[in-house]
Amino acid sequence: MAYTKDLWDARIWARSDISSYVTHLTRGRDGDRKSEIDVLFEILHDKKIKGSTNSGYVKGSDPAVCFQDAPLNGIAQSIRHEFVNHEILGGKVRYTATGLMFNKEKAFMKGARPVIYDTKEYAKTMPDGEKWRLVTLDLSSHEHVVDWTHEREWRSKGDYEFDYSDAIVIVSHTDTYREFIKRADKELLSELKGIVNLATVLS
Repeated sequence: MAYTKDLWDARIWARSDISSYVTHLTRGRDGDRKSEIDVLFEILHDKKIKGSTNSGYVKGSDPAVCFQDAPLNGIAQSIRHEFVNHEILGGKVRYTATGLMFNKEKAFMKGARPVIYDTKEYAKTMPDGEKWRLVTLDLSSHEHVVDWTHEREWRSKGDYEFDYSDAIVIVSHTDTYREFIKRADKELLSELKGIVNLATVLS
């Protein structure tokens, strides 16, 4: 059943577990000694998030940009869980508390879609051109649980281009906020939709 945009907004407003935004979190790159803030500025300079491939857990031959469809408290809980259980989860930093948020409706119009959660066996039945949407879900073994459904992931095929007026910057704490403000030029600061200090949610 379809309903109006006003009713959709009202439903989101009345719930603490859903959001009208999707969030892309970044991480640093050890190879060229780039911090997560450095990577964030690269994205903002290009006005584009580059799509990930297999190294970013995206299956098939098409790259895609990953988002989380969750409110900021859910994002913060995922980040805390990744940090506290870092070694148990394989020791790889998947993302940090730095990134960008975009309006979900606009992201949808740009081609972003919720992923499909299913097994690796199901992936074999999919056309290669659709595999960018698949995230492995496997609850068949108590010793090897694969479940990322808490991220409520969305993906956008290829690169994700944006305008500053559509982007809300997320920084991890007051120090990174001050670093961001110091490094950002006036044009960027005047055009950004907003800045969120995630420490206010993490604390």
